[in-house]
Amino acid sequence: MADLPVLATRDAYLALCNELIEHDRRYYVEAAPTIADVEYDRMVVRLRATEAAHPDWVVAWSPTRRVGHEPLSGFVKVVRSVPMLSLDNTYTEDDLRAFHERVRKGLDGDEPVYSIELKIDGFGIELTYVGGELTVAATRGDGTTGEDVTANVRTIRAIPQRLREQVDLVVRGEIYMAKDVFARMNAERVAAGEEPFKNPRNTAAGSIKLLDPREVARRPMSAILYEVVDGERVASGHLASLDVIRRLGIPTSSENQRATGWDALAAAVVAWTDRRDALPFEVDGLVIKVDSFEQRGALGSTSKFPRWAIAYKFPARQVTTLVKEIELNIGRTGAVTPVAILEPVEVSGTTVQRVSLHNWDQVARLDIGDGDRVLIEKAGEIIPQVLGVTARAATPRWTAPAVCPSCGAALEREEDKVVLACTNRLGCPAQRLAAVEFFAGRGLMNIDGLGEKIVAQLLDAGLVADVADLFVLTAEQLEKLDRFAEQSAKNLVDSIAQSKTKATFARLLAALGIAHVGGVVARPIATRYRSLSNLLAAADASTSDELVAQLTEMEGVGEVIARAVDRFVRDPHARAVMDKLIARGVDPEEPVTAPATGPLAGKTLVVTGTLSVPRGEIQARIEAAGGKIGGSVTKKTDYLVAGADTGKTKLDAAAKHGVPVIDEAGLQALLT
Repeated sequence: MADLPVLATRDAYLALCNELIEHDRRYYVEAAPTIADVEYDRMVVRLRATEAAHPDWVVAWSPTRRVGHEPLSGFVKVVRSVPMLSLDNTYTEDDLRAFHERVRKGLDGDEPVYSIELKIDGFGIELTYVGGELTVAATRGDGTTGEDVTANVRTIRAIPQRLREQVDLVVRGEIYMAKDVFARMNAERVAAGEEPFKNPRNTAAGSIKLLDPREVARRPMSAILYEVVDGERVASGHLASLDVIRRLGIPTSSENQRATGWDALAAAVVAWTDRRDALPFEVDGLVIKVDSFEQRGALGSTSKFPRWAIAYKFPARQVTTLVKEIELNIGRTGAVTPVAILEPVEVSGTTVQRVSLHNWDQVARLDIGDGDRVLIEKAGEIIPQVLGVTARAATPRWTAPAVCPSCGAALEREEDKVVLACTNRLGCPAQRLAAVEFFAGRGLMNIDGLGEKIVAQLLDAGLVADVADLFVLTAEQLEKLDRFAEQSAKNLVDSIAQSKTKATFARLLAALGIAHVGGVVARPIATRYRSLSNLLAAADASTSDELVAQLTEMEGVGEVIARAVDRFVRDPHARAVMDKLIARGVDPEEPVTAPATGPLAGKTLVVTGTLSVPRGEIQARIEAAGGKIGGSVTKKTDYLVAGADTGKTKLDAAAKHGVPVIDEAGLQALLT
C-alpha cells in the first residue's frame, strides 16, 4: 500500500476518526458495510501515519486504540450507584404464568406490555459515556462493585468509543463470542498445538479479564446492550429507550419483541425454544421485562431481584451416549453409590464421562444395564444427569448388590433412607481408605502427597489403622515401602507435621468425617468450643440431650447435625481415635476471625458438587472476599455455586427460594 499523505489539520484528523467509527458501526453492528475492506484499510493507514506525526492530536476514542496497548498491572474497582441486580429464574410455563399474575396483581390488575429479549450466554458489562465518549467499561462484579476493563473493551469493534451525539449515558449488556468465531479460533489453537477453549461464554469472560489488551484484541468478540440505566430519562418505555441508543450507534438486538398479555407472551416463548440453535451466538433463555418504566417503579425490587423482570431458561440440551459399565463408589460413611461410566460426550460445552446415579432406587427406576444408550442432560446447564434409557442392550439389568464389594459385609439401608451402606465401618478397607484420604484432603488437614495409592499402601503394610496413626509415621518406616525414596519419605513426614501446626479446629472437625458436618457446619461449632479437647470435655460434662441443646443454639446447626456430633463423640472407636490425636499433639485452637470485608461481604453462598479444585479452596476464596459459607440452601442464601454431581435436593431448594445457581465462572465474576 503506497504511502498516503499525513492529514494537515487536527479537524481533518478528527473527521477521519469519526468516519472510521461510522464504518465500524455499519460493519460490526448493522452488518451492512458501505466501503470495501481495502479502502477501509487505506483510511486506517493514513490515520496511523497522522497520529505518528502528530501524537498531541491523538484522542482516546481513536479507532487505532482498539488494537490494544501495554499490559495492565491490574483492574481498578468501580463502585456503581445503581446496582446490577440478578434476575429470578423460571423453567416452566406454569412458573412464567405465576410471574405474570404477580405482575398483574402488583399493577392492580392492569395488563402489562412485556419486552422479550434473548438471554445471551456471555459476560455482563456496563458502559459509561460522558459527552458521547466511552469513559468506563466495568464488569458486573457483585452487582455494586465491578472492575474497570475499559482498555480491553476498547478492542471490541462492535462497542462504539464515541456516540453520534454528545450525551451522558450508562448502558448494560453482554459481551460474547460468536459461534463461528469461536470455532475458527479453536481450530487455529489446535493447529498450533494449543489446548482448545471449552465454550464461547467462558472464553469471552476469561478474555475480557486478561491484563494484556493486545491479547484481548486477538480474540474477536462482540456485544449487545440491553438496558439503559435511568432509561426513563430518554424514553417512557424500555424498548423505546433501546431504539434511542441504537440510533446513537450502540448495538442492540434485532430480535427484541413486544407482547401484551399472557397469550402473546406464552406464544413468543414457545416460538423461541426451537429457534435458538439458528442464532449466531449462544443463548440459554429469554429475559421477560415489563416495558413501562412507570410500571417498573410501581412493582419495585426485592433485595436481589427486580419484580418487573424474570429469566425464562430454555430446556437443557440433551444428548445420547452409551453406558460402558457401572462403578461402585464406597465412601467414608460406607454408602455405596452407583456411577455410570459413559462413552465421552459433549454436553453444553463440557465432556461428560461419568454420571452419578445417586442411589439404587434411581437405578431401578431407570432399569439400566451395560451397553444401554441413555439420554443425558445438564440440569440447569450445570449438572449432568441420566434422564432415561433410549435403547436397551441385551445385557442383564443392574441390581443393588447384597454385600460390600470391598469387604464382603452385608449392605443395609437405614430406615426411611435410600442410601445402601456397608455397616462394617472399622473392618472395611474401602471405608478406612476413604476416611484417611478424606482426612488428608485439601481444605481439611492439607497433607500433600497422601493420595489414594499411598494410603492403600500404608493400610496394607499395617502402618496406619486410623487417622491418628499418621502422626507417628517415620521416614525410616516409609523408606521400606514401594514408591518411597529417602527424599519422598521425608517430604511426606514433613507434610504431616506441617498439617498439625497449620490446621484450625474447624478443619480438623470437618476432617474427622462426622455425618452431616462439613467445613461449613464445623465453623460455628469450632468457634463455640475452640478446640477438640474442649468439645470432648463438654461432652463428658453433659448428657446427650444437654450437648445437643448446646449445639442447636448455633446458627446452621439443627437437631439432626447436633445428634450426629453427639453420637460421634460418644462412639468408643471414634473417641479412641480423637484421644490419640490429642495425645499426639493434634488439637489446634480455632482462631478468632475479624469482621468480613470484600466484594462478597454480607453474601451467603452454598458450594456443592464436584469442582475443578477442592471445595475447601473454593470456600476459602469466598471467605477471603468477605462471603459467608452456608450449609444448606434457604431463603437467606444469595448464591448456589454448583459443580458436577450436584444433588437434586439443593437444585430444587434453589429453585424454590429463587436462589441463583452459578458455576465456577459465575463465581469468579462475583469475586472480581
